[in-house]
Amino acid sequence: MAKNTESENGNRRLLRALVVDDSEDDVLLIMRTLRKGGYKIQFERVETAQTMKKALREKQWDIILCDYKMPDFSAPSAISLLKKEAKINIPIIIISGAIGEETAIDCMRMGAHDYIMKTNLSRLCPAIARELEEVKIREQQKQSEEKLQQSEEQYRNILANIEEGYFEVDLAGNFTFLNDTVCQVMGYSRKELLGMNNRQYTDEKDLKEIFKVYNKIYTTGQPVKELCWQLINKDGAKRYIAGSISLKKDAEGKPIGFRGIARDTTERKQMEEKIREEEQRFRALTEQSSDIILLVNRQGTIIYENKAVDEILGYKQEERIGASSFDNIHPDDLTANVNEFKKLFKDVKAPVLRTEVRLQHKDGSWRTFEEMASGLSRDNRVESVIINLRDITERKKAEGALKDSEAKYRNIFENAMEGIYQATNEGRFITVNNAFARMAGYDSPEELIELINDIEKQLYVNPEDRKRFLEIRKAKGFVDNFEVEFYRKDGSTFWVVINARAVKDETGKILYTEGLIEDITLRKSTEEKLQQSLERLKKAVNTTIQVLVSALEVRDPYTAGHQSRSANLACAIAGEMGLVEEKMEGIRMAGIIHDIGKLSIPVEILSKPTKLTDLEFSLIKEHSRSGFEMLKNVDSPWPLSEIVYQHHERVNGTGYPRNLKGDEILVEARILAVADVVEAMASHRPYRASLGIEAALEEIEKNKGILYDETVANACLRLFHGKGYIL
Repeated sequence: MAKNTESENGNRRLLRALVVDDSEDDVLLIMRTLRKGGYKIQFERVETAQTMKKALREKQWDIILCDYKMPDFSAPSAISLLKKEAKINIPIIIISGAIGEETAIDCMRMGAHDYIMKTNLSRLCPAIARELEEVKIREQQKQSEEKLQQSEEQYRNILANIEEGYFEVDLAGNFTFLNDTVCQVMGYSRKELLGMNNRQYTDEKDLKEIFKVYNKIYTTGQPVKELCWQLINKDGAKRYIAGSISLKKDAEGKPIGFRGIARDTTERKQMEEKIREEEQRFRALTEQSSDIILLVNRQGTIIYENKAVDEILGYKQEERIGASSFDNIHPDDLTANVNEFKKLFKDVKAPVLRTEVRLQHKDGSWRTFEEMASGLSRDNRVESVIINLRDITERKKAEGALKDSEAKYRNIFENAMEGIYQATNEGRFITVNNAFARMAGYDSPEELIELINDIEKQLYVNPEDRKRFLEIRKAKGFVDNFEVEFYRKDGSTFWVVINARAVKDETGKILYTEGLIEDITLRKSTEEKLQQSLERLKKAVNTTIQVLVSALEVRDPYTAGHQSRSANLACAIAGEMGLVEEKMEGIRMAGIIHDIGKLSIPVEILSKPTKLTDLEFSLIKEHSRSGFEMLKNVDSPWPLSEIVYQHHERVNGTGYPRNLKGDEILVEARILAVADVVEAMASHRPYRASLGIEAALEEIEKNKGILYDETVANACLRLFHGKGYIL
């Protein structure tokens, strides 16, 4: 084996050549030819498989020049070794003194790039130049292919992992491509969806709107970025979808279909409905509160305030709505209060604001309030702040009177509202303040720390709450507004709200927990009393309604008990359908007053023993509207007036008084409609005898899905036929 490096001055191109040859003279002749061809040569001569393998592994080569036959090696063996060992793009040229054309061709088939006769080395330099250029081309092609493959892989990964659905349809609306998210939302497999037309998963109403949008995109070429529609998934459920659609064109710019990005917004829609319901409950509760409760938007404007503001500050609710929440704050408290509220609006994780503030009464006097405020956020943005103001004016007066004589106890008094603590992960207290010790009934913080060595068992009434607390802390790093019941030293219990955070070292390991504890036992008691008041109010409403029902039945003895029997049957149907207790209560309430509008109809018409004239029947039909007018201003957690208004509507639109159809009719009204028909047909009337329960059920069976909601009708029939229900 021989090694050599040639270095000459001038603009020579470096060529690293591995020469497989057993003749040093032939190699020198080859090197001379290369040098004359303008190459600066670094070469190594090898003549066995072992030395060639070693050279390939240890160095980089631009070209391999190989003699065809040597005592211990050959060109075919060298080609095989190169394929096996190098696995790189090195061209190999056969240089031989005596090689036949067929042998040379065999070498080319095996992988040699060219063959040169030693007697005619004039072709060597051009052949090398050509092969080196082809190496460059192959490397460029390889890089381009790798980039293309990476780009395609990235595109596939994006489509596979994005939460949004991506789809493509042809001009007829048939799916031609879609990602996994579309399959998940629609409940079909990719195989089922490909080729499926939008008519197969869209109702007629939405289909017309979608067609208009697609037509507009096709005509104008402009995408639609905000489009909302509904689709029907495989199990028949409707899903709300929002997204964007654009035109898809071929390479020549000709429209060939549409592509779109879609998001499933069903949960958001359901959440919006839930929020509306929660708002109704919120208003019902806050109106009963003895504290001032208000909502303030990002501009500081009051958008809601309960009626307690009248009694406490002398303002009517309508005077405050739209006013600035800062108008009545004492000048000395204004800056600090504004700054605190800016923090609440700036950070969705901001802790609950607890402070004191002085507000001016309408008569000009100043009142001191305990203020508690927290942000209400949506989509990671605080949209409003809810504020609770508790009048502590009298307490502040007492504080002022004691200020001079009890100055050294001021901090203890001011801190008595909240406990402060630090606790280990294992459940022992590190530090606690006097306020916490007093809440828990201990004589001092030191006594509490000494006696409580297992927080979960000794302090928590329900040990599972401690586990839940630690899980939240681990997941979020903090715990806010965590309400829990604690034991006092004497075994009695009290309620607290905890706001705490995990203290971590630089590696993220939790060292201990520190937090604030507020005694909310009184608030819990107040909430329980409010609930009791609500129950008493509901009983009072029930009594009032029964009086109205009794008044109606006195005027119309033939329908005595009709309303209560209809209400009972309606509740039974609702239970059979699996409706929640709250809806069933609304159905019961509406059922026992659904004919309240008959108070406006002359008695002689109600008790007429013969068939009614058209005019008389038209008066009877007005009782639904009259009932609505009587009830529309009644404050109720249920849509009583609408249920009464709709109980004579029919699902095919032939009912009265508004000819509502299908889902336009409240489910409560659809239930009451079936119960009303069954009870009426099975009972005596002034103008006819009872038709009997079988006739009534036959009417329901015959017209279910036509006049009566099919689900409601089936539930009713099951009650009588399968469960022995009796009117």
